[in-house]
Amino acid sequence: MSATARGYCATSDPWVVSNFALATRIDKGKPSFTNHTMSAAPSEKLPDGGAKKAIKLPPTEKSGDVRRRSFIVLSFWAVVVMLGLPFWWYTTSIYRANLPLDRMLEWADGKACQPVLPITVAFEAEGLAAPDAQELVRLTQGMLDQQSDLAAHQIRLQPGNTDDAALTLQFTPGKQMGATLDSREASLKINYPSGTTVSNPSDAAALATYLAQELRAAFAEERAIISHLLNQPLQNQSPETIEALSKRTTRSMRYASTYHLTFSLFTDGPSPSTWDIEEAVDRYMRPMLDILRPIHNFTVDTQLQLYATPGVQSQVLSKEDLSSFINAAEWPLSPSIGGAPTVNFVLFVGNQTIGNAGSDATSQSWMIPQWGTVYLLPLSDSTAHVDSEILRQPMLTFGGHLLTLLGTPQSGSLPLRLSTLTRIRSLDLLLHASSTLGSLARLSISLPSISIPRTVADGVAASLDHLEKACANLGGPEGLYHARIAESEAEKSFFEKSMVGQLYFPDEHKIAVYLPLLGPVGVPLVLGLIKELKGWKQRRKDAKETKDKKKQ
Repeated sequence: MSATARGYCATSDPWVVSNFALATRIDKGKPSFTNHTMSAAPSEKLPDGGAKKAIKLPPTEKSGDVRRRSFIVLSFWAVVVMLGLPFWWYTTSIYRANLPLDRMLEWADGKACQPVLPITVAFEAEGLAAPDAQELVRLTQGMLDQQSDLAAHQIRLQPGNTDDAALTLQFTPGKQMGATLDSREASLKINYPSGTTVSNPSDAAALATYLAQELRAAFAEERAIISHLLNQPLQNQSPETIEALSKRTTRSMRYASTYHLTFSLFTDGPSPSTWDIEEAVDRYMRPMLDILRPIHNFTVDTQLQLYATPGVQSQVLSKEDLSSFINAAEWPLSPSIGGAPTVNFVLFVGNQTIGNAGSDATSQSWMIPQWGTVYLLPLSDSTAHVDSEILRQPMLTFGGHLLTLLGTPQSGSLPLRLSTLTRIRSLDLLLHASSTLGSLARLSISLPSISIPRTVADGVAASLDHLEKACANLGGPEGLYHARIAESEAEKSFFEKSMVGQLYFPDEHKIAVYLPLLGPVGVPLVLGLIKELKGWKQRRKDAKETKDKKKQ
């Protein structure tokens, strides 16, 4: 008989032994559907006398495996904490150079500098003894200080001729009291009755009052412009004056050290095809450009285009047509060359005229604020060449409009107007640089996450240094030089490329970048750590209970 028939099993496999026992019971006629297992769990009795199926529990985890799994989880977290987080922090940290925010805000609020524009007036008195001239200067200066209504604008009289004088006061005897402002030189000629003596108190007081009145009238426009820049309205200032000051601000171009002048000849037909523009510029524009050289530099180019169609076809141009006359789509008018602002002077040869010209236009020309000038030149169809003599009046018109576009005052001789322009521009640049630094400081405070490169800090330091020098030398060429550098450095720092790009980088964008990356990686790590902590607490609890049972 085989081993199977005798009821013996030759294998030690538990599953085979269990099924072999079941088959043996069936062969003996005692069917049973109880599956014998090797589990140590006891079977529970059911209410009807049967037995519940035994539950197979997982084997007890070895302590070595538990420690190994814990080390694996801890090693992952060690890599994350000790290597991942420092590397992430280093690669994503934002560099913020230290800025002198307090000083920047002080300049923006006008607390760091109280601008004062001293105007030196040379006093030349013929026929007066030196003591009398000094006494008259003292009395006139007292009158000027007493009548002063703007602390930033101060007129200072100096006896004799000085090199840095903005105006020369020529005091000569004559038949009657009178004053004449020279149209070519920066001089004010005062005539007084020959019988007047300074030793007489009444004559001296009358002369001093008259001199102070004429000096204030000579610098009235400059005083009004400075008060407008400082936002300090003068007393008894008319609405017309305020409107003229606002119009000047919107009409003049922003200050630049260099301007590019473009002279363009456009004609609606095949002629003229040549013009003496180089000779005309040298004869009529170059002297004025040379005088402006201490304040601005100029580059010049010319162009000529035939069959140029204007934007308005009407033969008589109304005031509304002037703004759309320029055909920007077809006329090659470059907005800027080399980064310098461009002033356009357009000479159009055609049969169009201006009707009902406004205050800013003549019968042949009009000025476009912050852009340039258009001049209509009527010529016969047979004119093939435009010589320099024909260009004389257009060039003179362009020169006058250029001064207006640069913000030059309208009253006084050209040297006096340029001296006033130097003081106005230096003050304007100082205020603009201070405002830019204040905006940069407020931007840095409001956006803590924005990076501040080292170049920005260096630019701010340079701007503050030149602002202090400009404030100390305000009103002269040196003050204009430092104010120009301060404004340039402040603008360069504020419009730093790396900073401007981060102004449009919201925090929601960071969440959108990090969440898809950290979600799949962080969730398993966190859940694994939580599971290990729970298991560690459970093992401690079981060990404590086992220890307590042993003590009992």
